[in-house]
Amino acid sequence: MAKKHSSLDKVLGRLDQLDQANLQNLVQRLARERALLESVFNTLQEGVLVIDADGNIEYANDAATRLIGLKESAVGASLWRVVPGLRASLDAEDDTPAGQARDAPPLVTREFELHYPQPRVVRLYRVPFHDGPGGATRSAIILTDITREKKSTEELIENERVSSILLLAAGVAHELGNPLNSLTIHLQLAERRLKKLRGTKDGDAVAESLKICQDEVARLDGIIRNFLEAIRPRPPDLAEVHLVEVLEDVLRFQSRELEDRNIDIQCDLPASTPVIMADRNQLKQVFFNLVKNAMEAMGPGGRLNLRVRADDESVYVAVADTGSGIRAEDMSKLFSPYHTTKVSGHGLGLMIVQRIMRDHGGHVGIESKEGVGTVVTLQFPQKHRRVRMLQ
Repeated sequence: MAKKHSSLDKVLGRLDQLDQANLQNLVQRLARERALLESVFNTLQEGVLVIDADGNIEYANDAATRLIGLKESAVGASLWRVVPGLRASLDAEDDTPAGQARDAPPLVTREFELHYPQPRVVRLYRVPFHDGPGGATRSAIILTDITREKKSTEELIENERVSSILLLAAGVAHELGNPLNSLTIHLQLAERRLKKLRGTKDGDAVAESLKICQDEVARLDGIIRNFLEAIRPRPPDLAEVHLVEVLEDVLRFQSRELEDRNIDIQCDLPASTPVIMADRNQLKQVFFNLVKNAMEAMGPGGRLNLRVRADDESVYVAVADTGSGIRAEDMSKLFSPYHTTKVSGHGLGLMIVQRIMRDHGGHVGIESKEGVGTVVTLQFPQKHRRVRMLQ
């Protein structure tokens, strides 16, 4: 095949020297090779798309046409129109000016639901490339129908893993709950006896220490309760929520640790961001986990970027760090329970984030490059939106 292409290149290099008969033979030869490649790509079960920088489809094999629900050839159609919301999800943090190539574009993978022509879950894998030196930027997109895979394995794996986590959590809560209850009772007894010493110097000092102990016991009890609530599947209590307000609450709570780590925080949090339907407490858990992960991925002097924006269909929250990044081989395991790259990590944070976002009809996107950092983008649907994105 290499020799065949080499000879073809030689012929193409002297087109101006060919007569009409040879030109016709060349056209027929190119048509046969195109037909061969078309036949090869159309035998694939995976959908293959090539799109330009504006999302216009330049090539689509038969599988891709079926997957995205077009009855005729998809060539010439806009992928962003065919799958609403996909463009914002893929390019949520791409601030590169139009027409300017990125030096090292990250590989992007997404999973999302399509409801037309029938409900299905599709995994998307996008690889940007340049059409020769100085050429236009295009993207090759591979689509895989994973509906059956999701239905047959996700529920089983999720149930088994969550069950084991709940069993572990119940044991931990029981073991910690008993001594905490005992401490609470004895602190109450000590408080009653301390009333006799009120007004004395020693009594006031002991009362202050006692109050600190009671607060710490209450804090430990709250940690256990919040942990159990975080891992126990429960439907969100939806209400109108301002994402910016929730994010600011979490940042205030974590401000001391951020200052201790000397982390620079840069925020773009517009007050005019549309409200969404969400569970405020569950969103706090999501933001806390993501900011915590970002802090732990960076050394002293790192930079944390937080950005909230919205379009006509969704509201987006991006959490970007300048940490160590994620290895390519770990990308597919990020949402698996117990999988962690931290020495002291438990591997539950991103699993909790994924489940909460899924329950909110949202989507989690992660882009990372080793030695550069990681960007986690959360996509929340607005009230009128019907397409549910999944990770």
